[in-house]
Amino acid sequence: MRVLGIDPGLSTMGYGVVGRDTGRLRPLALGVIRTPSNLPAAQRLALIRTDLIEILETFGPDVVALERLFFNANVRTAMSVAQAAGVVLATAAERGLEVFEYTPPEVKASVVGVGDADKRQVQIMVTSLLGLVEAPKFPDAADACALAICHLNRSGLRQAIGSVYR
Repeated sequence: MRVLGIDPGLSTMGYGVVGRDTGRLRPLALGVIRTPSNLPAAQRLALIRTDLIEILETFGPDVVALERLFFNANVRTAMSVAQAAGVVLATAAERGLEVFEYTPPEVKASVVGVGDADKRQVQIMVTSLLGLVEAPKFPDAADACALAICHLNRSGLRQAIGSVYR
């Protein structure tokens, strides 16, 4: 199974494609999609979509794991992140991919073991779990990989539970 993890954002969107073969996690790609702040939002969203399509076509993920948004302070940031997440949802749907959403505490608990882990702890665990030589350069890419790992962990549990009740 291959999972595309996405940490949405308009300026910087993290992505990570993680596979699982015979129980081992394999990093297939990770990085960020950046958009120039001097462009109108519509053009920035179109750039995200173009890059996202290229990632989907290149790595052929089976599903997408997306950070579920919740904000309590900056409405402007919330709107732009929600718009970027909407592009991910629509693009995945166009490709027939199911999208699973996870909150940051769910991801942290799955990857680090505690739901209130900080970004550095997530980076360290992603580096270790994926056998990377060094931590991802961008925290957004580490977060995206953590989303993919979270889904792989939870989907395995779902399958195990489902097989017991068949």
